Amino acid sequence: MEIDGVFSGGGIKGLALIGALDILEQRGFTFKRIAGTSVGSVIAGFVAAGYTSKEMEELLYETELAQFLDTRRSFLPMPFAKWLLLYWRLGLYKGVKFEEWLEKKLAEKGVYTFKDLPKDSLYFIASDISNNRLVVLPDDLEVYGIPKETFPVARAIRMSCSIPYFFEPVRLRSLAGTSVIVDGGVLSNFPMWLFVKPEEKKTRPVLGITLSKNKLEQPKIKIKNAIQLFDALFTTMKDAHDARYISRKHEKDIIFIPCEKILPIDFEISNDIKAKMIETGRNKTVEFLKKWNY
Repeated sequence: MEIDGVFSGGGIKGLALIGALDILEQRGFTFKRIAGTSVGSVIAGFVAAGYTSKEMEELLYETELAQFLDTRRSFLPMPFAKWLLLYWRLGLYKGVKFEEWLEKKLAEKGVYTFKDLPKDSLYFIASDISNNRLVVLPDDLEVYGIPKETFPVARAIRMSCSIPYFFEPVRLRSLAGTSVIVDGGVLSNFPMWLFVKPEEKKTRPVLGITLSKNKLEQPKIKIKNAIQLFDALFTTMKDAHDARYISRKHEKDIIFIPCEKILPIDFEISNDIKAKMIETGRNKTVEFLKKWNY
């Protein structure tokens, strides 16, 4: 059965999405359109390229995730150099290794640019902080005078995954100048609104998979110090936009996979934890499908 799918961001927690995909494949679901933010864009891109959940799981275990933590060389002593480079480069890690890996894996399926995929089948969210703009890739590339058909898919995923202060942002150069692009989760971490619009009748079921709890199950955030304030500010900025579009009516079409004990930027987790996260995705999806009335 054909459906549209939306995958949320969540950093390394996104491994749980692979488990969810495994169950959906077993039940005969395929994706006509798919969208994602941050790590959700990685999974969405791989699905669009033709990777199965089993292939993604194999990639996960054969890939040393810590290789993506590529720091810039410096003659200054560490850790001083690390923080100085953060100040000037805006991120602890370059993100080059990550993008090169994406390019290689997508190329193995014959995918290089958006013209290698069915038209209007794949979307990513990124944040243009130079122009205060939410960017829907590839369509919004036309705003910058950039042909969307010839834009590299790996580059678009890298843009959506540029976790602020962690990975260096992508500098998108166009005739209008250079724009600094960061993680799409800053403005829309779970873009269900791309496919669920009040003014439009759905042509097929839309299924969302998010790496968080149902909002009704989440406790109030406690704010007693500056660190908790920063965390609350970022969480609100990341989630409030999407929450306006996710009514009780839409919640019935969302698989919630909370992975609270895992840090989104923990790229050095063990294989045991990877396996547990994938299994959590499977279990939550099995529970969801028992009552999903699509």
